[in-house]
Amino acid sequence: MATKITTKPKSSSKAAEKPKKATKPAARSKSTRTAKARPSRSASDWAAKVRSGPTFAYMRAPGLEHAFEVGDTVEVFCDHEKNGDRIRGWIKGIVVQVDNKMVAVQFRSNVFLTDGWMVPDRILWYPLTSDQIRSTGAKKAAVKKDFIPDY
Repeated sequence: MATKITTKPKSSSKAAEKPKKATKPAARSKSTRTAKARPSRSASDWAAKVRSGPTFAYMRAPGLEHAFEVGDTVEVFCDHEKNGDRIRGWIKGIVVQVDNKMVAVQFRSNVFLTDGWMVPDRILWYPLTSDQIRSTGAKKAAVKKDFIPDY
């Protein structure tokens, strides 16, 4: 018995195209967007901008109530130890470092962060404008020099 092999007839070019995926028709809004042309900037416009300089928003200088100096005695509202108990309140400290935005205060007793950790070097940093730091009015104690007479 002879087996007859048949082949499919060649398809036309339309059948060879890939079938298109079914997609939803895009809903178009009634308003159409038009591209706005930007005015061209000439070299003189750029030169005028450079001459006037860039505009920056600078921080204002701290007022007298926020003027701390190294050695000042301040009071700070924080968690600290008093008589063996941990309390949250005002405690005196000494300013040990000041920069443009922050002030570092060192204490003689243990102080704690808000999440409960004790600060090993007993130094807390505060922003200059913080309401949790205030000056006590006392400046650092003047060092008394021993008077050495000339003989």
